[in-house]
Amino acid sequence: KTCLIFSCLNMPLNGAIFNFQSFLAAILLLICSCAYLRTHWPKFIDRYKTGFSSVFWKSARIGERLSPIVSVCCIAMGFAILFR
Repeated sequence: KTCLIFSCLNMPLNGAIFNFQSFLAAILLLICSCAYLRTHWPKFIDRYKTGFSSVFWKSARIGERLSPIVSVCCIAMGFAILFR
């Protein structure tokens, strides 16, 4: 069973849980996606939401505030996936 996101990386769905590099790739994908969605649709990721949906707002905030660090991590992760 594979997920659409992880099928391009040739990883099974549970690969992100047990493989640390896959876990970091999934976290970076979440941060970048939430930051992108927040810039285009701010009502979709609202800071006043509670529970599980507040994780998306926190990820978007990390992506906005630490964007140079996140972009360097994305580039490094891309090279690590290409050359592994």
